[in-house]
Order: sequence, then C-alpha cells, then structure tokens
Amino acid sequence: MKPGRTGFRLALAAATLSAAACDHMPGRPGPGSEVSRPGDVLDFDVLYSHNCAGCHGAGGKGGAAVALNDPVYLAYAPDEAIRRATANGVPGTPMPPFADSAGGMLTGRQIDALVAGMRQRWARPGALAGEAPPPYRSDAAGDASRGDAAYRVFCASCHGPDGSGGKAHSIVDSSYLALASDQGLRTTVVVGVPSIVADGKPAAPDWRGDVPGRPMTGDEVSDVVAWLAAHRTRRPAASEAGASNPAMGVSP
Repeated sequence: MKPGRTGFRLALAAATLSAAACDHMPGRPGPGSEVSRPGDVLDFDVLYSHNCAGCHGAGGKGGAAVALNDPVYLAYAPDEAIRRATANGVPGTPMPPFADSAGGMLTGRQIDALVAGMRQRWARPGALAGEAPPPYRSDAAGDASRGDAAYRVFCASCHGPDGSGGKAHSIVDSSYLALASDQGLRTTVVVGVPSIVADGKPAAPDWRGDVPGRPMTGDEVSDVVAWLAAHRTRRPAASEAGASNPAMGVSP
C-alpha cells in the first residue's frame, strides 16, 4: 500500500472519530431535544396548567374563580363569551388578558385550543336535562327593588336576610363585589357553585334548585344581580366600568 494512501485513510478515520466525539460532547443537545416555540404549543393540558389552573383549579374543578369543568356552566356560557374573556380579560376583576394582541402570551390558535379542550373534556350532553336556563346576557337592566324581593325568595335562606351571611357566606361583602363583574354575578346565580357540597347535596345549587319546583326566571336573575350590584362600594371609574361590563368576570 502506498504511504500517501495510508496517510489519507488515517486522516479520514481521525476526522470521523473527531466528528463523532463532538456529537457526544457534554452539553451538546442530542437528537430530538428541540424545544417548540411557546406560540406553537397547542396541547390542552400544557396550556391549561400554565395559564388557567392557578385560578380555575387543577382539572377545571374551581378555586378562586369559577369551575370550568362544570357541565352546567359549559352548557350555559357560549364559546364566544369564554373566548372573549380569555383573550381580553375582564377589567376591574382578577381576570387578565391572555391574548398576545392584548398584552398576554397566547395566540388566537392557543385560545381556541383551550376553549375546544374544555368542551371536549368537560361538556356533557343533557347537562341541563332539557331545561332552558335564563339567557347568558340580558339586554334589559335589572331592578334592585324587585331584586330585593327575589333575593328573599331564592337566596335569603342560606345567605341571610340582608346577604351578610347565614348558613352560607356573605354575598354583599365589599371585597367580593369589588372583584366580581355583573356578568360574573349572573353566572354564579344561574349555574351555582358545584364545588360547595353539604350532606352530599349542592349547597349552592343552580337556578333550578333554590326553591324546589320553582326555577328562577331570567328577569329574577337580572333583578338579583342588580340588587347585589347596588351593594358595591363606589370605586374608581376604570374599575367601575369593568364591573358593569357585561363580560365574564372572576366567576364568568
């Protein structure tokens, strides 16, 4: 074998070994270690745990904010309302905007993935047992004086004659009302709070369960919300505007 050819082969072998060694150098990323850009993540579990679980609870079970895994809530709230509140937030409440166009971190596709994931995992056909709930939004303002009468029929037995508490907590607490939008109050009145259970039964039932056989009408819901809103302590204009905004709030 000629010396020149032998030297070439040795050099080629050395280069191959050197390249292989570089591929296994400490700190060098291995195959399949590429990280997706944040805006490309569309996995529901990842998006929900990183953006929603802190307030709405693991698995959507509720916490500081409404339980998103409640089939009654999902049958009541339209997709567009959930999408709008997620994207833009609700001024005057702890719900911030999540859309990148509004200063958040999520793209429109990611917000759509969250809404679709909630429906796919937690919605249940027949959740309303064929009954139509009061409208999600009302074009007519409620009447606080009528709301006082409706409150006494549907709410006073648990929350006390003036709303300051009884078997259940106060719902005229200034801090609570300062953090809840009118739509948030309406949603809570209609869908209840399924996470609160006493003696194996919902302690905060939906619009059908406060008085057996006597569901609340849409007007009665609007009037109770007006009665609650009348107990708010006056706040700065920006927050006050958010509280009266008919969008989803801390309890959307």
